[in-house]
Amino acid sequence: MPKQTVHTEQAPAAIGPYSQGVKTDSLLFTSGQLPIDPTTGKIPEGNVQDHAHIVFQNLKAIAEAAGTSLDNALKTTVFLADINDFASVNEVYGEYFKKPFPARSAFQVAALPLGGDLEVEAVFAL
Repeated sequence: MPKQTVHTEQAPAAIGPYSQGVKTDSLLFTSGQLPIDPTTGKIPEGNVQDHAHIVFQNLKAIAEAAGTSLDNALKTTVFLADINDFASVNEVYGEYFKKPFPARSAFQVAALPLGGDLEVEAVFAL
């Protein structure tokens, strides 16, 4: 199964040795997206809902660069620095993903890169 990397300037550049996304003939796998503003390369000030919008916009940009959309998300994984933010992130999540919703897992983790408060990765159908 051949694979191809996906890159867009509309999402933040990788902060390590990984790709924004990798696609096969039928699937796109995104790397976890932190709430990094792609124009500054930094996490802007704001609350977890502000950050969730940035994360989902970044995922949307990667999906579109690969030729798909958020509507084709099959599975998402949400990593939270504080599980008490679940409801707030869930509210924003519902603005970006529509029925039939992708499968999803959500976890509280000990820490996220760059001191982020959330990170989301996704798998999309192409």
